[in-house]
Amino acid sequence: MELMDVLGYVGALLIGLVLGLIGGGGSILTVPILVYALSLNPVVATAYSLFVVGTTALVGAVRNIFKGMVDFKTAIIFAIPALIAVYLTRAYLIPAIPVQLFSVGTFIVSKNLAIMLFFAIIMLVASISMIRNKRNEHHDDKEVSYNYPLIVLEGSVVGVLTGVVGAGGGFLIIPALVLLARLPMKKAVATSLLIIAIKSLIGFIGDVQNLDIDWLFLLSFTSVSVVGIFIGIWLNKFIDGKRLKTAFGWFVLIMGIYIIYKEVSM
Repeated sequence: MELMDVLGYVGALLIGLVLGLIGGGGSILTVPILVYALSLNPVVATAYSLFVVGTTALVGAVRNIFKGMVDFKTAIIFAIPALIAVYLTRAYLIPAIPVQLFSVGTFIVSKNLAIMLFFAIIMLVASISMIRNKRNEHHDDKEVSYNYPLIVLEGSVVGVLTGVVGAGGGFLIIPALVLLARLPMKKAVATSLLIIAIKSLIGFIGDVQNLDIDWLFLLSFTSVSVVGIFIGIWLNKFIDGKRLKTAFGWFVLIMGIYIIYKEVSM
């Protein structure tokens, strides 16, 4: 096994580790690891990311279900438009994007470049959200209420976003559940994992009909990530998740800037 392959699997462990420690954010690493460490095409990487993120989140979601932390009604309201949007994005929108979008002089904006730049922008937005780290707990004692139109709209937007970049979108889902469904923060985090799992795996189904999947690699990579989430859950007992989230936010910010520099300078 080559050094970059080893680094790729170390990255898979890190994805699960971060998900287990802070309840989100790990999926934002999946595409960069697959593209830069394992040299996968960005379209394939975003597809594989959906499977890795979906399966790892599902493990966390099942654990939360047994603890009674998941609000199923909210999950269904949010997940239905999200999974429809992510499936349509992966099955029809991504394949429809031309290989070369446009050129400015000698600079060519290709499909792969556009996907990576868009992903980097999402990383920057996510990093700012994590650095600010303002988790409002004041909804904990209030009754859950539903702003159906906004929840459906948010679900659709997150679904398209997930379909394009292959990330779970927890940094968008959790604030939406707290503000729009008025869920307590801990329930919002737990419920978001179930939503991420459903829409990511549905989105991956849209790719199965368009791509040749290397199942041996994908299952081995995902298994390492699942091991990581169990380690993260265990370490969560000893580490301050709030401080870790802020530190990870700075790391994601640097990664996002690096991706923009690397893609534009190539």
